[in-house]
Amino acid sequence: MTTQTLDGVSVATQANVYFDGKCVSHGITFADGRKCTVGVILPSSLTFSTGAPEVMEGTGGSCEYKLDGSSEWVAAGAGEKFSVPGNSKFEIRVTGAPYSYICHFG
Repeated sequence: MTTQTLDGVSVATQANVYFDGKCVSHGITFADGRKCTVGVILPSSLTFSTGAPEVMEGTGGSCEYKLDGSSEWVAAGAGEKFSVPGNSKFEIRVTGAPYSYICHFG
């Protein structure tokens, strides 16, 4: 397990629970105001809506995703990132081990 210590970071202790617990995350705010969530998606197929643009950074497991308006599923795993436009949707499916991620906003 990799651990990083950051000064001036606040973490929401209340979990964000979506899709009957198939996706759980915690919000993080950095000293400079940047926000992200750190979470996990259990095996499932889910559709998310975005407000702000997002960058999904895989930290464990793998997934396949399909951006709004696309018919192509793309594989992504630990150490890989994908970008999602603001005010759109994306589908994500996890079929094996849980997919852990950091979601960067903005």
